[in-house]
Amino acid sequence: MRVTTTEYRFDVPAAVEQVLRTDRFDSIYYRVVSPAGMEIAGDADLPAPPGDQMAHNTTYRGAAVRVVSVQAPCGRSACTILVGETMVKREHLARDLLLQSLFPEFLIALATMVIVWYGVKWGLKPLARLSEEIKARSAGDLRPIDAAAAPEETRPLVAALNGLLAEVSAASSHQQRFIADAAHQLRTPLAGLQAHTELALAQPMPQACRAQLEQVHKATIRTARLANQLLALARAEPGARSLMATLDLKNIAGGEAEAWVRQSLARDIDLGFELEPAPVDGDAFLLREALSNLVHNALEYSARGGRVTVRTGRRNGHAFLEVEDDGPGIAPAERSRVLERFYRVPGTPGTGSGLGLAIVREIAASHAANISIADGSLGGCRVEITFPHG
Repeated sequence: MRVTTTEYRFDVPAAVEQVLRTDRFDSIYYRVVSPAGMEIAGDADLPAPPGDQMAHNTTYRGAAVRVVSVQAPCGRSACTILVGETMVKREHLARDLLLQSLFPEFLIALATMVIVWYGVKWGLKPLARLSEEIKARSAGDLRPIDAAAAPEETRPLVAALNGLLAEVSAASSHQQRFIADAAHQLRTPLAGLQAHTELALAQPMPQACRAQLEQVHKATIRTARLANQLLALARAEPGARSLMATLDLKNIAGGEAEAWVRQSLARDIDLGFELEPAPVDGDAFLLREALSNLVHNALEYSARGGRVTVRTGRRNGHAFLEVEDDGPGIAPAERSRVLERFYRVPGTPGTGSGLGLAIVREIAASHAANISIADGSLGGCRVEITFPHG
């Protein structure tokens, strides 16, 4: 720099200026201002820091720039030198520092999550085993859980569950005994009452008395059937003891055919049988009761002159039994509800109790079988019970 009494000169060779402005990443700008504020060299429009600040960030030529101001001797005074540099290197450095600091923290957080996940999973493993054991049980399996085989941490929970299972088992046993005892106690006097009314109806009597006695006889038959249904329901409920043996549904249906034929003849209904061998493991009493309820419903709700068909056999490797009629059928919206206890479709004629199909459902469940209700081939209803592989 050359200083005279009247002017300041700052001569920078072109090669030196090129070196000063050359950078691998950033653009560099400079500006030299005399003590009087005159432009001496460089980029005249490079903004100076405001006020007394020595550095500031600004935007210059469309890029973010860091500008620094320094004072340099110019004779007896001082010139102002401004140097500006774009912020590419700074941003890269800040990003690198951020990544270098965050990456180890991310690894630490990830390792912590993995350790916690495995720790929680390992700690809850005994509860998972206990949950699987309970889920594998049937609804009627109320045996206590083996506390000795359970981990130490779960033994208080196992003890509480065993206490609850014991209470539920006791309540279920009491209920089943009550229903069974009540049904047994009712069956004998009802059978006697039915026999006496039948004997009385065989005797000559005024027509008015006969009409009243016939009503008593019908009510006795309905009550006896309800007692039998309650007994069957008690035996079919989860937790009840069943006498399981290898049976053939064909033989069960054939053994009850005579009684069903008498009922169908009394109602002028064509009762047909399509019986093929269908071996199953089941309780003979319960299976007879299931078939009896299905046939009774079909006969009860079919019009005179109707048709009812009882079928047994094997289909797709499964034993099945089904009863089909040409009666009014059951609407699809009602098919799940008619399996509930004491539910009857509104407007249904007759004097049923709403227990028949509920008993069939319980008996099917006790044999791990599926029950389905569909439209019959003649427009009525078809109820099918499909048993597991035999």
